[in-house]
Amino acid sequence: MIEKSYTELMKIGAMKRQRKENFVQDLYIDMLLSEIQLTIEKEKLQKKIDLAIDHRDKQHFYYLSKQLIEINKRFGT
Repeated sequence: MIEKSYTELMKIGAMKRQRKENFVQDLYIDMLLSEIQLTIEKEKLQKKIDLAIDHRDKQHFYYLSKQLIEINKRFGT
């Protein structure tokens, strides 16, 4: 068994911590991007729903409302 010096062990520990930090940071970025995507999708859909209401288009309103419900289910909101 080859023994490693204190400096080598410290470098290995620092690299492991860096990998964990990078993983957490990547996870956070992914969550943030998903939240942004959801918000944009919901805003666009809400504008279309508002237009359907303004034009008294029940079929389009129901269709868009179902899409909004599916988006909310998909993202757990």
